[in-house]
Amino acid sequence: MSSEWQTFLLAMIPLGELRVSIPLALAAYNLNWFSSYFISVIGNLVPVIFLLRFLDPISSWLSKSSKIFQQFFSWLFERTRKKYSHQVKKYGSLALVSFVAIPFPFTGGWTGSLIAFLFGIPFKVAFPLIALGVMIAGAIVLIATQLGIAIEKYFGWPTLFLIFFLLGFIYLMVKIFRKNK
Repeated sequence: MSSEWQTFLLAMIPLGELRVSIPLALAAYNLNWFSSYFISVIGNLVPVIFLLRFLDPISSWLSKSSKIFQQFFSWLFERTRKKYSHQVKKYGSLALVSFVAIPFPFTGGWTGSLIAFLFGIPFKVAFPLIALGVMIAGAIVLIATQLGIAIEKYFGWPTLFLIFFLLGFIYLMVKIFRKNK
């Protein structure tokens, strides 16, 4: 299988998405930055289309077919909307874009599609917002990966490790400081 197809398929996997496919395309498959980015973004958006189109009909069918599923989906929708509706109302479409755009674990196109489904955001609204978030996340991952490759190439692994350690430490201190405020 070609490097391009491997990159495309890796971008479709739920937990990794383009956070995995772009670094592998650049470092392991030796694809150029444009191909790595473009193929990963397209690969990440393919499942989004299917999720946005089919989550509602599948959950409706399951709810009609089984009392257990009906109770589960009622509980899930009620709980999620009660807990997070104020954030969605406050930030609107920016909430969905920024959630997908931040390249952390459990964020991205798959989770953004689930959020759109749970809040009843229609396809024609949700897909462009999720696509924008995926493109932003792809750019962040691309820049971080290129920077990491350059640092490793010119300064070695110890320097790269030290930089990531310091960034993690700074992030942790900011989080602790905000919590204690």
